[in-house]
Amino acid sequence: MDRGPDLERTGRQDHQAALDSRRGRSATSTILKAALREAAAQGLLATNPADKAKPPAAREAKAPEIHPWTAPQLSTFLAWADERGRTDAVAWRVLAYTGARRGEVLALRWRDLDVDGGRLSVRRSVGLIRTKGEGAELVEGPTKSGRERAVDLDPQTNAALRGWRVARAGLDLRLARDEALMFGDPEGTHQRPERFSRRFSEQLARCRRDLGDTAPPMIRVHDLRHTHASLMLRAGVPVKVVSERLGHSTPMITMQVYAHTVPGTQAEAAAKFAALVRGRP
Repeated sequence: MDRGPDLERTGRQDHQAALDSRRGRSATSTILKAALREAAAQGLLATNPADKAKPPAAREAKAPEIHPWTAPQLSTFLAWADERGRTDAVAWRVLAYTGARRGEVLALRWRDLDVDGGRLSVRRSVGLIRTKGEGAELVEGPTKSGRERAVDLDPQTNAALRGWRVARAGLDLRLARDEALMFGDPEGTHQRPERFSRRFSEQLARCRRDLGDTAPPMIRVHDLRHTHASLMLRAGVPVKVVSERLGHSTPMITMQVYAHTVPGTQAEAAAKFAALVRGRP
């Protein structure tokens, strides 16, 4: 497919390039440096300005701080949302119980749900692409890794999705068709991700007003993904399994992001080593 016009107009080849900006910047930087180097070699430039560019320090490029909930905090919020019939309650549950990204959940269609197998296929993502002078548009494309993945569901989440499909059909049968969006708006089109996040923050603030000291702390909707990963790792689920559920390209990425959320790992390792030396495994 020729993506030339889109690249010329927006500076992006596709939705994946927009979602994975770090990889896009890396590729662009490499091409730019090579072009400037060649121009300097041919005498078109006196010097290569890229030679003076300095990459960000490790502390400047570190991953953003994450704030996962504990299991009781997650349970408290989801119970509050269910009891009050919040519209997005099932979507929040799917985010927390699968570790999927916001854009991936908002791009799910009913055909992605295998009810009998208790499995969800994460095949695509939706994001807001802003183009200078032309506003913004919602674009559906591949997942951040560019690969599809299957995520097994617990029976309760599977049942919640079945109930949500029935509820959608009660509004309009077209909203429950296989090709329909699982968490679309009342007209069946994609929800805007930033509005979805804003509603989560608003409802969490209301939960805190309702429950007072027993309510969970404020987090971002993306921290539901972090909660999923952190709780599974603390429970001893193999890193490879957690990585597969999150859609990371390698388990190393998972450990780089979440290693510090698993307290006691170093102490346990030290104790096990000492026990081995003493001959007491």
